[in-house]
Amino acid sequence: MARNRMLVYFFTLLHLVIDKVLYLCLKWYWGPSKRRCPTLQRKRLLVTYSAVELARMIRTREVSCYDVISAFIDRLNEVNPLVNAVLDGPFIDALEEARRIDERLQQGTIGEAELAAKPFLGVPFTTKDSTAVKDRLHTLGIVARRTVRANSDAECVRLMKEAGAIIIATTSIPEINRWQETRNNIIGQTNNPYDNRRTVGGSSGGEGALLAACGTPIGLGTDIGGSIRMPAFYCGVYGHKPTTGIINTRGCSLRTGREPSTMVVAGPMTRYATDLLPLMQVLVGPEKCTSLRFDEPVDVRKLRYFYITESGDIKCSAVQPSLQKAMDRVVQHFGEIAPAGVRKVTLSGTDRTTNMWRYWMTQEPANFGTLLGNGKPLSPLVELAKKLTGRSEYTMASIYSLMDTLLPQEKEDVIKELTRRCDQELTELLGDDGVLFYHSTTHAAPYHYGAFVNVYNFSYWCLFNVLHVPATQVPLGLDGDGLPLGIQVVASRNRDRHCLAVAEEIERVFNGRIPPFIVD
Repeated sequence: MARNRMLVYFFTLLHLVIDKVLYLCLKWYWGPSKRRCPTLQRKRLLVTYSAVELARMIRTREVSCYDVISAFIDRLNEVNPLVNAVLDGPFIDALEEARRIDERLQQGTIGEAELAAKPFLGVPFTTKDSTAVKDRLHTLGIVARRTVRANSDAECVRLMKEAGAIIIATTSIPEINRWQETRNNIIGQTNNPYDNRRTVGGSSGGEGALLAACGTPIGLGTDIGGSIRMPAFYCGVYGHKPTTGIINTRGCSLRTGREPSTMVVAGPMTRYATDLLPLMQVLVGPEKCTSLRFDEPVDVRKLRYFYITESGDIKCSAVQPSLQKAMDRVVQHFGEIAPAGVRKVTLSGTDRTTNMWRYWMTQEPANFGTLLGNGKPLSPLVELAKKLTGRSEYTMASIYSLMDTLLPQEKEDVIKELTRRCDQELTELLGDDGVLFYHSTTHAAPYHYGAFVNVYNFSYWCLFNVLHVPATQVPLGLDGDGLPLGIQVVASRNRDRHCLAVAEEIERVFNGRIPPFIVD
């Protein structure tokens, strides 16, 4: 036991040294001056409204659909030179679609039944490139597919369009969605709207950046290891990773939607917590809305609350004090409104989260090397040699991921037992009415390339992919460097509504989303 404590102490000290040296080196490399999102003119405040509010205003003709779509396209064009988030778009034909909606509303040919079936009529949305949009680029971030266009819409895109929303662009991703930063060799690196020297995370990084900058009111992401929640955290917006399986993933990263076992999910990203539930109602469909009890109100005062302050994984950096203080504020509030208070707990296996995730990634139906090769399996050593001699068409992040396949694999029986125990403990802890507060990661948005050194800090997100439970990323203000802080809200399987209700309560009390621009 004493030896284990010494080992933990040693690695904690080592991480502190590495983190400090890395911070200083990257700060020097990227220079002292940062660029933030362009100022928003007061006359363009329309782009700051929630998706639900925009839908209401369009239905009641307080604003034209054309003006809404035009405003977001203008803002997208204004911010994209800084964030570099758009891979395809803006789609100018969205304006024609908006004009047709305005004409029908003016003529009174859209009845109450159609309005009820289209809760987001005329509201713009975007989605990441790896989620198929008919006739739009569908590159998966690889050069070999730079001209490939989708033949049909992904199921989640189809549902959004069916709900009346209008697609205005698709956004950038890392190659095959497999990295903690959004960078590819088609359009390059996506930058954080709070500080262009910082990462937006991955793989839904383009969505996170565009949402924060008010280039879109709704983003569709996917999440296999934090790919919704990581960009949401780094960019100070909301993101929900649903319970595995409740949203059909057909058309997401070439998925069929019929995979028998997978960690990947599709889910919404927004600037307002109050937009998440209406979007989830669209994305899961009417039948699942009923079984998931999405129409029933949640009294957050009657839920039970728990929190974990650190994963215990010695491969991770220590949690920054600013993030711990953010968690403390949330714990204090719910301790005041919940009769049972908020209890500090631990879970078996959190100290080996990355080992669990790494094993379960090998059980995914799609092979990363084959997807990266656009159907042709790639040799890690050959691709590394090409990269070192300047002949590779892939980013270093992809080579990094390929090389992981050469390392010793996780022990199947050990990981399955560890996963079983962790899952059982969390299920018994939360039951039907429990909520867990868990850190998002250890640091606010790091400088670009920092993930190559602190590769394991993403484990705070991927734990909940392994366990297939819902988790909502919630912003909680800014740290001393002006970067977003946040927390994850976790519930048991199929209790997504609890996550969303608690996220709304946190938004109401703390109003933690602070935009990366000033209004002039």
